[in-house]
This record gives sequence, C-alpha cells and structure tokens, in this order.
Amino acid sequence: MDNQRFSHSFASATVLGLCLLLGLAIGGWVLGSQIRDIKLADRYVTVKGLVERTVKSDSAIWPVMFKEAGNDLPQVFAKSESDKNAVLKFMADQGITLQEITIGQIQVTDKQANEFGNNPTGPRYVVQQTVTVHSSDVDKIARAGQKTAELVQAGIVVGGGYGQGIGYRFNGLNALKPDMITEATKNARAAADRFAADSGSHVGAIRSANQGVFSISAADAGGASTPNEEVGGGGEQQADASMMKKVRVVSTIDYYLVR
Repeated sequence: MDNQRFSHSFASATVLGLCLLLGLAIGGWVLGSQIRDIKLADRYVTVKGLVERTVKSDSAIWPVMFKEAGNDLPQVFAKSESDKNAVLKFMADQGITLQEITIGQIQVTDKQANEFGNNPTGPRYVVQQTVTVHSSDVDKIARAGQKTAELVQAGIVVGGGYGQGIGYRFNGLNALKPDMITEATKNARAAADRFAADSGSHVGAIRSANQGVFSISAADAGGASTPNEEVGGGGEQQADASMMKKVRVVSTIDYYLVR
C-alpha cells in the first residue's frame, strides 16, 4: 500500500513538474517574441530632405527720403515742396507711375522747441518727407535706383540711412510649396534607403514627419536667411537689397527599419 501511494505521488509530482517546465517554456517564448517585436518597433532612422530654389523677386519697395533745413520755415517748406516735385518728375522719367507712388506726410522738426536739446546749433528747422515706390516691375525699379545721382546733381539730398534703398521681396512661395515638399520627401526617403542598405535593413512605414519651415533669404547671403522665414513661422517677409532670392525647406522624417 505504501509503495502504491509513493508511486502515485511521484507520478503527480512528475506531471506537475512537466507542466511547470512547459509553462515556463511557453511563457519565455511569448515574452521573447514580445521583446523582439518591441525592439523591431523601436528601430527607426531619422533623415532630412533638403530642397533649395533660386528665384527672382516679384516686388520692390523703394523709399526715397529727402530733407531741407533752414531758419525760415516757409522758405524751408517751399524748398521741400520743390524737392518733392523734382523727385516725382525723376520717377516719371524712369517710367514709374503715380499708382506705384505713395507720398508720405511732411515731418517738421524745430530744434529750439525740443526740450531735450541743449544749445542746438545749425539751422532751426528741418523738414523731411519720403516718397515711396511699390512696384512689381523689379527691373524698372533697379534701373531707376542706379540713376539717383541725377537727384544729387540737382541739389536734392537723398537720405541714405537705415531702411533706405531698394528692397526686394518674393511673394510666390505658395506656388512653390507643393513641388518642394514632394522633392524634400523624396530626398529624405533616398537618404533612409541608403542608411537601411548599409545596416542590412529595409525602410518601412513613416513613424513621424515634420514638413519643416520655409525660409527666404538673399541668394548671395551664404546661407544666412532673413528673419522673415516663412512665413510658416507667422512672420512677414522682410525686404532686402538682393533681387535674387533663395527659397529653402528641410523636411525631417522618421522611418521604421525592417529586417
């Protein structure tokens, strides 16, 4: 009887042990598969696709500022009006129309009335005015800008301070965006394919993608972009002295890698 109970207990223990071993084996296999799947899911590569275009500006802005000074305000004002008429005639001679011209308000400075001025010297009154040109004919404005010496020869002092001179802008960005984004994506995929080939993998689905921000800079700026940047950052493009612009976008894409 004791031998039978011992045999029965031994058999039960053996079956239990085998079940435990089988359970551990199955659990280990499942866990290993899950870990492998997690590792495969974590394998991805981050690549960038760069596209640049050189384009010609399609609008120009040209502020022409002139000033006169003297101690007799009516005379100074009359001279300023004469300067304005001469500037308008000069622009008309260059083919610039009145529709392209904006005449700013006259600014009069009385140095003696300036409470912050200590013992001002020189003429008492300074009269300043600005005539601004906005045109889509950038070549016409560029040619006119090369002839401003004629105004100086006529005795008109044209301002050359900050914000003066011709500034150019490119407003056709929206028409370029679709093709540039497509090309940037292709370039990023090509970079991912090269990386995958070197690592013995294949490129899978896109994990995440960032279109990137478009920037517009002077074509001869050596890669330094103007603060306007698209214009995707919500800023307004700032005009600069370069008629030729460089439009640039860099797309960043994560691709899964598959063995």
